[in-house]
Amino acid sequence: MAEPRVPGGRGAKLELPCGESVHVHDLDMGMREYDCDCGDNHAVVTDVHPPSRFVPEFLVNVLRETVETDDDLGEFGTAHIMGVVLEEFPGEVVSENVEDDQDVGYALVWLTDFDSRRLHEIVVELIVELMEHAVSHAENDDAMTEFEEEMLDFDVSEFVEQYRSERDFSGPHDRAV
Repeated sequence: MAEPRVPGGRGAKLELPCGESVHVHDLDMGMREYDCDCGDNHAVVTDVHPPSRFVPEFLVNVLRETVETDDDLGEFGTAHIMGVVLEEFPGEVVSENVEDDQDVGYALVWLTDFDSRRLHEIVVELIVELMEHAVSHAENDDAMTEFEEEMLDFDVSEFVEQYRSERDFSGPHDRAV
């Protein structure tokens, strides 16, 4: 007997921003992009992808030490990053909670209307904004001035290009969280 396709249930189907749809069983934990029938690639992120997919582990550690979360997702991680992306781009990101579907290996999945490289740039931009906001609350004008000066020399595209070329996705920090 066929299982019904219900939101959040086994075999959930995601309606993509481009108008196409994809079953969560067509998405695996190692997938970073979905080659869509619309002709575009859509970034794929699951909750088991480490935040170091986007930024170095030392920065992930700093974020975990400084960003307080008040949800049941635990310390600052990929789910929080994607929550910020979803908040900034609500029409360009779809997500699904599939924790009841033990066949997929992840509990949360996000797909974006943009490819994984563009998503990477967006995540870095949003993390820089988060850091700037945190520094502004430090009540230290010198720290804010220094941060702003450092950011004048920071090129998001260049950082993403270098990080993606050097990142070892099979390294010790690229593990399920």
